[in-house]
Amino acid sequence: MLDDSLKGQLNTYLARMAEPIELVASLDAGSLSKEMQGLLEDIAAQSDKITLKLDGADKRVPSFEIRKVGATRGVRFAGLPMGHEFTSLVLALLQTGGYPPKVAPEIIAQIKELNGEFHFVTYFSQSCQNCPDVVQALNLLAVLNPGITHVAVDGSAFQDEVKKEKVMAVPTVLLNGEPFGQGRMEIEQILSKIDTGAVAREAEKLSAKEAFDVLVVGAGPAGAAAAIYAARKGIRTGMVAERFGGQVLDTMAIENFISVAHTEGPKLGAALEQHTREYDVDIMKGQKASAIVPPAYKGGLYEVKLADGGSLKSKSLVLSPGARWRTMNVPGEEEYRNKGVAYCPHCDGPLFKGKRVAVIGGGNSGVEAAIDLAGVVSHVTLIEFDSQLRADAVLQAKLRSLPNASVIVSAKTTEVHGDGEKVTGLSYEDRKNDEIHKVPMDGVFVQIGLVPNTEWLKGAVALTQRGEIEIDVRGETSLPGVFAAGDATTVPYKQIIIAAGEGAKAALSSFDYLIRLQPADAQAA
Repeated sequence: MLDDSLKGQLNTYLARMAEPIELVASLDAGSLSKEMQGLLEDIAAQSDKITLKLDGADKRVPSFEIRKVGATRGVRFAGLPMGHEFTSLVLALLQTGGYPPKVAPEIIAQIKELNGEFHFVTYFSQSCQNCPDVVQALNLLAVLNPGITHVAVDGSAFQDEVKKEKVMAVPTVLLNGEPFGQGRMEIEQILSKIDTGAVAREAEKLSAKEAFDVLVVGAGPAGAAAAIYAARKGIRTGMVAERFGGQVLDTMAIENFISVAHTEGPKLGAALEQHTREYDVDIMKGQKASAIVPPAYKGGLYEVKLADGGSLKSKSLVLSPGARWRTMNVPGEEEYRNKGVAYCPHCDGPLFKGKRVAVIGGGNSGVEAAIDLAGVVSHVTLIEFDSQLRADAVLQAKLRSLPNASVIVSAKTTEVHGDGEKVTGLSYEDRKNDEIHKVPMDGVFVQIGLVPNTEWLKGAVALTQRGEIEIDVRGETSLPGVFAAGDATTVPYKQIIIAAGEGAKAALSSFDYLIRLQPADAQAA
């Protein structure tokens, strides 16, 4: 199952295990069970601390459980945890075997103190780059707390179950048989939902923090660069964000980040966080900024209010809130979000195997999505508002060469249709003759660009009509001491490398602002 190179790497990792574990497999005579048995035999052969048992009797077949010797339950994978989930498998082996997780001590303590029974099930696809964070977080909860269980289910291997649970987007998480969440979630977000007192405790803790010299709001490439450059100046630096990596985490192939020939969004996001943590930066994840309160006088402290009730204070700010997928704003889109309306073809594409789908948008992202989906679905239709596609010529040629792909231009999507549970089609207006056409579809993938995450800044800093933060050549906003960088600003060309450079510039500008404050300006608030 595993090649020699992968076996060698696995052998090195598994040498870090401190305690014996066992793999308990539930198999049948099917081909997928044979693949799973081969995988488990390869894993067990790499460490004398691993015992393989083939006498499992779980209802999901094929599946296997990773548990400590003598334990009655552990972490379970149903289907093959390959592709993006292979890392989740390796971490589950290590952590079950006593290898300490790279998680803050207070998070570990919070997990261990949870009371009650929490039985999680996550549906993933092997091509989903958002799924591993969720699977790994829930696996860790199950490893650390005996009252928590987690089963990670490969949706493509359990189609009947996926259909029964009406799963049309991954990752989808159930808790005790009820919907818990969809999409990327970090461990802090999961804990805040199941630990009822966590939100109030965290808000109090954040509000009690000493004021920062620079507070970075957002943790994408711009935010990471700003935090690193500020910390290197030796000033007190904080960073607050919902998740580390931002929109990068939803990007699959990255081939234009200079000096890195090829990488993937989640890998780059992890590298950004690791690099930032090498400096003295107070990173506060799982927090959403909701407002800015300017100081009462020049040189006073800015206050950033947080959605969960806490607040942070700082002498200067670097705003890098990033952007999110733009929506069509048509009837049915919101109603059928994650029920056939999707925004990530890499994540959700496998759930539409053999079905008919549409891609909305004729730029590079839309055409790339259509090409990607054509390898999975029965037919993909790309719908573009303009009279011609805007993607690179080579991508257009590739798309038009595919036998199961078609292109409709000069078309305005007007409605998404469904049966109450899932998408059944869409309507579009032919802009050349105003005729309305209704097309049967099982899924709609929206790829029409990004919108800045700046609603919370309205009335605080100057924004363009599109919601972008207006900045000057130094990255300064309309507020003195408040700088901005990245995709949420007026800087053209929304690229990772440009965002990183702008973040560095904003931090240097912030430092320059701080050192030029007169003592009288910086009196205590």
